[in-house]
Amino acid sequence: MSFSLPDNVPAFNNPQRRFEDGRWGSSGRVHGQRNADTVNSVGDRIGGLLDKRQLPMYKDKPYSYAVSRKQSYFMRRRRVIAGAIVILLGVLYWVGLFSRSAPVSTESGTKAWSWLKKQPSSVAVDWLERRERVKEAFMLSWDGYEKHAWGYDEYHPLSKSGRQMVPNGMGWIIVDSLDTLMIMNLTSRLSHAREWISTTLNYDQDHEVNTFETTIRMLGGLLSAHYLSTAFPNMAPLTDAADGAAGEDLYLEKATDLADRLLGAFDSPSGIPYASVNLKTFKGVTSHDDGGASSTAEAASLQLEMKYIAKLTGEKNYWDKAEKVIKVIDDNGMADGLLPIFIYADRGTFRGENIRLGSRGDSYYEYLIKQYLQTSKQEPIYLSMWNEALAGVRKYLITYSKLAHLTVLGERPDGLENAISPKMDHLVCFMPGTIALGATSGLTEGNAKELSPWGEKQEEEMELAKELMKTCWGMYKVTATGLAPEITHFNLDQPPKTERDHKERSPKVLSDAADAEWKGDYIVKPMDAHNLQRPETVESLFYMWRITGDNMYREWGWEMFKSFVNYTTVADGAGFTSLDNVNELPPRQRDNMESFWLAETLKYFYLLFSPNDLLPLDHVVINTEAHIFPRFELGKLFSTGWERKPRD
Repeated sequence: MSFSLPDNVPAFNNPQRRFEDGRWGSSGRVHGQRNADTVNSVGDRIGGLLDKRQLPMYKDKPYSYAVSRKQSYFMRRRRVIAGAIVILLGVLYWVGLFSRSAPVSTESGTKAWSWLKKQPSSVAVDWLERRERVKEAFMLSWDGYEKHAWGYDEYHPLSKSGRQMVPNGMGWIIVDSLDTLMIMNLTSRLSHAREWISTTLNYDQDHEVNTFETTIRMLGGLLSAHYLSTAFPNMAPLTDAADGAAGEDLYLEKATDLADRLLGAFDSPSGIPYASVNLKTFKGVTSHDDGGASSTAEAASLQLEMKYIAKLTGEKNYWDKAEKVIKVIDDNGMADGLLPIFIYADRGTFRGENIRLGSRGDSYYEYLIKQYLQTSKQEPIYLSMWNEALAGVRKYLITYSKLAHLTVLGERPDGLENAISPKMDHLVCFMPGTIALGATSGLTEGNAKELSPWGEKQEEEMELAKELMKTCWGMYKVTATGLAPEITHFNLDQPPKTERDHKERSPKVLSDAADAEWKGDYIVKPMDAHNLQRPETVESLFYMWRITGDNMYREWGWEMFKSFVNYTTVADGAGFTSLDNVNELPPRQRDNMESFWLAETLKYFYLLFSPNDLLPLDHVVINTEAHIFPRFELGKLFSTGWERKPRD
């Protein structure tokens, strides 16, 4: 499923990754400033002077892209002047010149949410009513975008503006939101989106895009829309004459066109896809940073999409290209199924020893178990790889906090034999749900115990999922806003305890008391305190609720949703936005609404509060952008075309 960094991802035509885990920058902002209006207005002018484009957030990680070195003398001089202005503003800020302005207030943006003020009652919870509140939040978000930035790839709700990622747009927000519109039965809004796709969307553009993000969001969004519109025609039903109506091939035609363009990224000497691809020329583009290496998560999280479109079209080429990536990765024979986070496209070998399940590593592991489930458990090779990797996680990456003994999934930045880092990206919170999914195959816990092999291994995995879920919930509960930071560090014993030598239990309930001991285990650094509307925790809550039936997970989700409404709503009904610091009240709002807020976060909240027969987990598989695909059988055309090399 986190460096100087923008809060938006810069242009895809220069896919560099720089300064990881360093200082965050933002679109025309000075991080930590107290005078948003004055400093931002000057920052915006400086941004215009430098002409530095910034684009929507990567799911895997926001990146910093260096501008071209081919600068004229005058441009270099202007940059020096701009830099001096920024330094001067920083000095003036620190001496308090801009201290009178207040942060952006969310008060007027939450006037319509009267239900937020309701006190808990003894009456049974109406989860469908709560689901309607989520639908209202989606409609507010969508309608703000539709009014102020329709057709643009980015939406900035504070300034009520939009921006394109490529000259004519990619449908970044529209396509990513299609299946959410269907699931929420928003027919008129879906009709408008479908009309735009039919009349305006064109991927034949001479521009480089990120292979992974375009695959999971755009290709995934179109494929999910095709599946839902054909398998569930009563979801946001359209008239027979409408473009993209049930039985209409619009979504699949667009998906096939895009998939053909994306295949060029796989044409590397090793078969590992390049970081980017030119949509017009079909040519893959090597990463301009990280020594030319691709992100492991990005290279290995294209398989669900490519396999599904292969099944739909009967074109085996999609399948073979995607499948080969996993073979090349596995042929490296990495210990305990844990992989470094970079891999070279030209040679198929790893770069460095940094191992983590946060940014650049996360969805590789997610897609192992989901590939097994996608093809109806007919490819056990992926279950074997998942089991090996999860055992490696438990052996090397699981540790425990010092005070409350909370389960922490850390990192090994210098390899498995060196020290563990107590750092968890919010992205890591996809793991509780994924572990539970792997243990039960999407059945309820009770049914899985009756209908599938169940033993000590599955019991331990479910316990691990529950404990990690509690840790992720604590990331929200510990902050002033009730919203999680992008990155959390933990207070560990020295030396850190492992699963083998850990005996203590974490508290069953995380106390609300201001001086609760467990709160001392969470460390939120100022540069990590932003919230980007990420979905991973509510994603796992959805899985945990469906699988365990424990109402606690729904209640946690409701508390999280209320915090999003309370603090991220934009005034004047323009939508919702990201935050600078989750520990400031009121929090300063960033001017950006991520597409995954619509595609993932709100969708998972909606499903969390829905009846369990809406998209049952044992019938579907959900990609890393929350797009819904069916499970299917291999049939005669497809098979697993590789075998694992023997391990020592």
